[in-house]
Amino acid sequence: MTEAVEGHVTTEIVMLNPETVRGVSNMTSQEFIAALMSRLGGKNPEETGGFQEAPLAYDAVWALALALNKTVAPLKAKGRRLEDFNYNNHDITSEIYRALNTSSFEGVSGQVVFDAQGSRMAMTLIEQLQGGSYKKIGYYDSSQKNLSWFGNDVWIGAGPPADRTVVIEVYRFLSQKLFAAVSVFAGLGILFGIVCLTFNIYNGNVRYIQNSQPYLNNMTAVGCMMALAAVFPLGIDGHHVHRSQFPVVCQFRLWLLGLGFSLAYGSMFTKIWWVHTLFTKKDEKKEKKKQHLEPWKLYATVGVLLAIDFLSLMIWQIVDPLHITVEKFTKEAPKEDLDVLIQPLLEHCSSEKMNTWLGVVYGYKGLLLLLGIFLAYETKSVSTEKINDHRAVGMAIYNVAVLCLITAPVTMILSSQQDASFAFAALAVVFSAYITLVVLFVPKMRRLITRGEWQSEQQDTLKTGSSTNNNDEEKSRQLERENRELQKIIQEKEERVSALRNQLAERQALRNRRQPSSGQNQNHNTPPPSTQPPDPKSLLPPPGYPNPTADNHPLPPSFSNSSTLYPADSKMSRNHCHNSQIPLLYK
Repeated sequence: MTEAVEGHVTTEIVMLNPETVRGVSNMTSQEFIAALMSRLGGKNPEETGGFQEAPLAYDAVWALALALNKTVAPLKAKGRRLEDFNYNNHDITSEIYRALNTSSFEGVSGQVVFDAQGSRMAMTLIEQLQGGSYKKIGYYDSSQKNLSWFGNDVWIGAGPPADRTVVIEVYRFLSQKLFAAVSVFAGLGILFGIVCLTFNIYNGNVRYIQNSQPYLNNMTAVGCMMALAAVFPLGIDGHHVHRSQFPVVCQFRLWLLGLGFSLAYGSMFTKIWWVHTLFTKKDEKKEKKKQHLEPWKLYATVGVLLAIDFLSLMIWQIVDPLHITVEKFTKEAPKEDLDVLIQPLLEHCSSEKMNTWLGVVYGYKGLLLLLGIFLAYETKSVSTEKINDHRAVGMAIYNVAVLCLITAPVTMILSSQQDASFAFAALAVVFSAYITLVVLFVPKMRRLITRGEWQSEQQDTLKTGSSTNNNDEEKSRQLERENRELQKIIQEKEERVSALRNQLAERQALRNRRQPSSGQNQNHNTPPPSTQPPDPKSLLPPPGYPNPTADNHPLPPSFSNSSTLYPADSKMSRNHCHNSQIPLLYK
């Protein structure tokens, strides 16, 4: 117990004025104690009851005497006297109470003052137990709000213990490793977007690129880069900037992400919208294919979507601008100090009606995402050269819509967890931008690079397909190779047929010269020649192949009935016709 109470502090009312001041009784506190000791006749003060409280009692009698003395004049003015006092006379009682309440004089116990409830407002003595005995370390005068400190207090440890629980405010900041990692991916995405934009502009004269509406693709690349740039202010918090600059960071977040989404997704949505409008109605499909898609309609659609976002963001910033709000969490107690509590705080970008604005923006963009998915599904089987990458655009819309529709509610739920919220939002932006750039631009780069040459307008017109699908391109290249091989075979066959015709003509002439009469003797053994001319359709090549060069090698008149050239006993063998190559002309 001695060890436990060592150093504790106690307070009590000062019963004897420590200062040498003569009061209303014309005595100092020391003179009062000397007079009291003489009355006791040498008795031990500690064995005398009420010895310590004697100065208070003495001053109480003086206070009553002065109060009664104050009431004489007011009561006389009312026609009353103190001698008329009784406990039922409220007028005299209120005058005495008023006089006591306003009493203030210097007594042997100190300054005598009463509060509104009638309690004595005396000086407070502050003592500390040091080495088993109390030591005076200060006084406090509540009436004068004055503290007198002697500076002789002694504490166990570095200093005095806490007189209350200290609350330390600690701000929660984003993990810098996470911010650095995501920033690297965002920076690489911006560089990749610049490469895609440069490629699209440089090859703008290639027909394949022209048929993909390159200006809309440029808008998509710029929008992706703006969305990726929004990742940097999304991760900046009080660890990087001062609180006064934080609202500016909030504005950058909102505008970069909003306008970047409008450019990137709006340009893709425009392509799908017009493909669906022009090529999905069955009754008017043939007529629509003949129509020319005017570029200004595409740009006007993107401009309308961009203007809607711009106006909504502008109204938001004017009516209810973003500012800093601080979220307070449950206080945490550290293990090493019981007198300290940690108050975690987290800064947010918010406004007075944040939920209302987010509901409007998310609702509008959510409808656009759902409509884009529907249009992409409806146009998946459309084939057109006016917008030859609409299937790739549909694939990009699928991915972007899924990521956005999942990330938006998740980030709202995890808003109090700064690392998880940033990770979901930033990675959704990064993946959406990467997928969009890869799906739209990488197939174009691969097509132009793997061909070995930049296609001319005429070649591209013949070879441009309606889809960037790898399987379709492979089939197209295979058919082109087969077509070239067949054309070579046809040319070889035509040359061989011409040679055979010449040989037959020569043999016919030779036969006629050597046997002028034998032909007449053998005519009765052969069937008469057909009087009907051969069907011209049977001599035509199959569909898709060029007509034979019959003009360069005209048939002799007698070739149509070659069976009359030879007698029955001297038929030509197959070997004489080079393995019957004549019937293989168009096989």
